Amino acid sequence: MPVSAVVDFPMLLLDHPLLIQSIRTAAPMSRRKLPIGIQTFAKMREVDYYYVDKTGFIARLIDEGSFYFLSRPRRFGKSLLLDTIGELFAGNEPLFRGLIIHPDWDWSLRHPVIRLSFGGGVVRSREQLERRIRSQLGRNLSALHLKCPDPLDNIGCFEWLIEQAHHISGQRAVVLVDEYDKPILDNLSRPELARELRDGLRNLYSVIKDREADVRFVFITGVSKFSRVSLFSGLNNLRDITVSPSYSALCGYTEKDVETVFAPEWQDLDREEIRLWYNGYNWLGDAVYNPFDLLLLFQERELRSYWFETGSPSGLIELLMQRGIFTPDLSQTFADDALLSSFDVDHIATEALLWQTGYLTFAETQRIGARARYRLTYPNLEVQSALNDVLAKALLGNASQASRLAGQLQDILQAGDPEPLRAHLHSLFAAIPHHWHDNAPIAHYEGYWASVFYSHLAALGLDVIAEDITHQGRIDLTLKLAHQIWLFDFKVAERSPPGSALRQLKDKGYADKYRALGKPITLIGIAFSEQQRQVAGFELERLD
Repeated sequence: MPVSAVVDFPMLLLDHPLLIQSIRTAAPMSRRKLPIGIQTFAKMREVDYYYVDKTGFIARLIDEGSFYFLSRPRRFGKSLLLDTIGELFAGNEPLFRGLIIHPDWDWSLRHPVIRLSFGGGVVRSREQLERRIRSQLGRNLSALHLKCPDPLDNIGCFEWLIEQAHHISGQRAVVLVDEYDKPILDNLSRPELARELRDGLRNLYSVIKDREADVRFVFITGVSKFSRVSLFSGLNNLRDITVSPSYSALCGYTEKDVETVFAPEWQDLDREEIRLWYNGYNWLGDAVYNPFDLLLLFQERELRSYWFETGSPSGLIELLMQRGIFTPDLSQTFADDALLSSFDVDHIATEALLWQTGYLTFAETQRIGARARYRLTYPNLEVQSALNDVLAKALLGNASQASRLAGQLQDILQAGDPEPLRAHLHSLFAAIPHHWHDNAPIAHYEGYWASVFYSHLAALGLDVIAEDITHQGRIDLTLKLAHQIWLFDFKVAERSPPGSALRQLKDKGYADKYRALGKPITLIGIAFSEQQRQVAGFELERLD
């Protein structure tokens, strides 16, 4: 069965359980090529690649408005989305046959499409930025057979390009900007340069607002969501659909997508395990998989941190260390609209940075009147495991030791006996170089010891719950293994009497939450000594 036969089903019918069951039980569809790294719509459609039809979303966007902004993490299909929009407005009808938008689009109209992208390379000066802009404007001018009167004036040339594109073609122009923020993000560690690049980009984007009469459609994408005052002050008519529930699945693959389009790829793969490992990105609507993860999984046939491994979060980790982040809080972070939208060179909220870069996602919305507050958490086990692995190495100050100790911890957990954990924790904290305590700001924060242990555990990709809520209070840490459950409470030895950690677990009746599961439960109380820089107390009690 061709993929187009799957994606052509009306969305209403796809919700019908009998139809879904018939798709599942029908003869297996033929396997197609995996579009790994493909960002060109024409190549996607002309070659025998799997394709998830997003043109229904595009049709709705065009029907509802003209000026849009979308923030999504890297490798989520933003570039392919923009290229699809460009081919649509250019009137390349053969590419859209069999897709949702095809019957209702007026293929007699062809709009001039102006494309800008800052995704390639790294800009290290304002002069480089201006050259990059000039080069891209030159390509657009050549494509439309135009020549700018003053090619050295980027702002004037961009304005002239939009105006002339409309005048010559008789149709208003379409402006698509990909990775609009990359020059700034690449230089966040150099605030002065980042501000200078921000100002240069702001001048460029303001042209779009000034030529509104010549523009039919605008779509701007990037990773971050810079405040409008800082970057889009001249473009105040953009509709930000980053957290619009109806467009949550505009980029990424939904569960329905992977059940239908990618049905031939699921043989011998554990669906539930893969769902826990890769699904879960959410922008207040349908949850999605990262396309890059899923495609590489289908190719390699094994679980790995594909998406995380393609990025370099060193700047993020450095920032978290400087701010003394309590790593167990990462799975239970709260933020409001104002905080998530206040991203700028001079003020980068930790929550906003983690959310916009894809390391946290929406888990819950809490509303009181007109005010909304969001609970953020890891989207899936890939992010939880990979991010905490990097954090554990940074917290320990010794990457090789962290890797060796992670292997030892895995052996202890596979054996299922918590007693060896006592000696392991001593080894863990003894492995921290002495100078690290003196020179690293994070080592002087109260939550440092619990952060080290939490990230050490979470790096293994286990079911770890920090600040686990019960009717009696919050368990500091819950570890759910296949055949048993371990509950942890942490204290600072210099501030708490001996045995108080284990006693709190018992007195609060924290184990009651998990007794119905019928699994053995172990209570573990740990006291950290700030003076000794070591574990001062370790007590456990098994409950049958």
